[in-house]
Amino acid sequence: MRNKNVFTEMKEEVGENSIDYTLLSLTLNGIIPRDVTSGKGKFPEKFNKYKVVKPGYMAFCLFDIDETPRTVGLSSLDGMLTGAYTIMKIDNINARYVYYYYLALDIKKALKPLYSGLRKTININVFQGTRLPIPPQDEQEQIVNYLDWQVSKINSLIVAKKKELECIRELKKTIVNEAVTHGLNPNVPMKFSGVDWLGDIPAHWTTIKLRQILHPFSEKNHPELPLLSVVREQGVIVRDVEDKESNHNFIPDDLSGYKMVKKGQFAMNKMKAWQGSYGISDFTGIVSPAYFIFDVDFDNLQYF
Repeated sequence: MRNKNVFTEMKEEVGENSIDYTLLSLTLNGIIPRDVTSGKGKFPEKFNKYKVVKPGYMAFCLFDIDETPRTVGLSSLDGMLTGAYTIMKIDNINARYVYYYYLALDIKKALKPLYSGLRKTININVFQGTRLPIPPQDEQEQIVNYLDWQVSKINSLIVAKKKELECIRELKKTIVNEAVTHGLNPNVPMKFSGVDWLGDIPAHWTTIKLRQILHPFSEKNHPELPLLSVVREQGVIVRDVEDKESNHNFIPDDLSGYKMVKKGQFAMNKMKAWQGSYGISDFTGIVSPAYFIFDVDFDNLQYF
């Protein structure tokens, strides 16, 4: 059956009554209320042109198909969505079946053959003329029930695995912390380190101030070197300049002001050092001029 026999486009706008509607967002987690108090994202001065969404309506983002993380959603809420989206009422078919069908296509970006132009837009007439498979009604319900059951089971497994991973991460931190601050032998004599947060250390250990082993380094004008980044828990990594989702910071056209980092040097993101954004670099490259770079006068860089 063609989409036009299943979908009816809904173009109702909220108009002057936008204050009466919940602002919604199409995300990887479906259509959810948008937090307008978070300060994240841009909002228009007026929401007059936003479209009315009701439970059971589907929303399609029929432009920027490649770049948009999720282009389809089924609403369980009353609210409003940006007027750039295509809102569809569903007839003659189980709404969750058609949602699962288009979700499967979206995951594989299988709608690519339908778009055209620089904005990679699917014309509404092309979309409505596209066919989709329709099983008998009872089979649609069986498919939906099966998928709901499997997705619920998988989501429960994901939650359990996330908790397990968090426990493993905490165990890793504990093991590393214990080894580098108290050594491997729990039976050696201990002494107070002189540092409150560090507490006791083995009696045969010493402490030194960082200024004795860290020497500031600042060299610029190497735009030809690979761009690096300093991130929490990973240290110094090669920055993926093509990753639009991860790269939130602006990258200037002129990188001559960026600081050089040599392999074996210590780099620190001074704004996020409190989160652990620092590390010994395994690469030679350039980083933001806001970072601190040091030569390290210490024999065992891995221990450091």
